[in-house]
Amino acid sequence: MLSRFAATAAVVCSLAALTGPASPAAASAPAEPRPHHETALGAIVPTLLSPAPANSSPPGARTDPTIPCPAGTDRRAHPRPVVLVHGTAMNAYNTWNAMAPALADAGYCVYALNHGAHGSPLNALGAKGTGRIEDSARELAAYVERVLHTNRARTVDLVGHSLGGLMPRQYMKFEGGASKVHRLVGLAPDNHGTTVNGLDTLVRAIAPAADTAVGPSVRQQLSGSPFLTRLNEGGDTLPGVSYTVVATTHDKMVTPYTSGFLTAPADRPGQVDNITLQQVCPGDRSSHLGVPYSPNVINLTLDALAPAHRSTWSCQNVTPLLPLP
Repeated sequence: MLSRFAATAAVVCSLAALTGPASPAAASAPAEPRPHHETALGAIVPTLLSPAPANSSPPGARTDPTIPCPAGTDRRAHPRPVVLVHGTAMNAYNTWNAMAPALADAGYCVYALNHGAHGSPLNALGAKGTGRIEDSARELAAYVERVLHTNRARTVDLVGHSLGGLMPRQYMKFEGGASKVHRLVGLAPDNHGTTVNGLDTLVRAIAPAADTAVGPSVRQQLSGSPFLTRLNEGGDTLPGVSYTVVATTHDKMVTPYTSGFLTAPADRPGQVDNITLQQVCPGDRSSHLGVPYSPNVINLTLDALAPAHRSTWSCQNVTPLLPLP
């Protein structure tokens, strides 16, 4: 949720160690997208230093929904475009530098939305996802419409991190998106709100100042907020959409980490797959910020999009260089 702000100090201190030139594509396979940065901090630093990267497309993805899928897309195996949705105070580039190229290399047509770039002075530093969640949901609705029209597709799959796993539910419930989404994969989402590791009381106490500084979406994500009460009223899911949630026990931003889990209706128990990362890969210590960069989470995402992928990989141990929220 607030991962950008909690990590800023660590980012600046780690600049020399964690930044460097973009990783070049392998000479033997120049067509395969490669990450420019292998870690969350490595991707965030450039967007702090210059607004240009914050408005760039992550490798392997398009941010412009009017550009069709590339020639290497396997539309037969993967007929639905995948739209990636970033979280609070992040952007498409610094969230999806590892996920987007992995999906593209697997043959998916990948788009990465930038949304909510208003409501906070930090927008000038590339922080997006700060505006009202309802407004971001409308942006997502328009974006998906363009992606579907451009590619003559009927539905998309959505993969969202943090707020990006929550906001699409607003789009599907109140902006007509349920008929246009096949699956929603939420990575460390805060579907039922967060206590922000105990900081929620402070955020509420300084609400006007907090809204001005970091945007209204932050307070909307706090446990018990009117926004979440309305969103979750009547059940967590909608008919026709499949849901996957991947949560990490090392999350210090979405607390408790189980807040992201969704409850399937009694008559459709298979509609939701709630996954605790450490129950699948005990050696993965990825935190909230690092989840989209975990090779295990990337594989779990590929599993959710195409179940046959599950037999093709094994877990890797992941220990972040620096402790992140």
